[in-house]
Amino acid sequence: MQDGAVQEIPDRLRRRLDEVFGDVLPTTTRDEQDDPTPQDVDRDDADLLADRPPHHDRER
Repeated sequence: MQDGAVQEIPDRLRRRLDEVFGDVLPTTTRDEQDDPTPQDVDRDDADLLADRPPHHDRER
């Protein structure tokens, strides 16, 4: 394939690729989105901390 050939992929194949690999590119970039509020950041941190592995809590 040459550069720009992505647009030439038939719709049926494109749908199948999206189904298998998901949507790689977001619909908007970060600079187009609103800045996160402190509450959003706190919620993100809490989600990450709740998802840490059990061995992370062990002391050496």
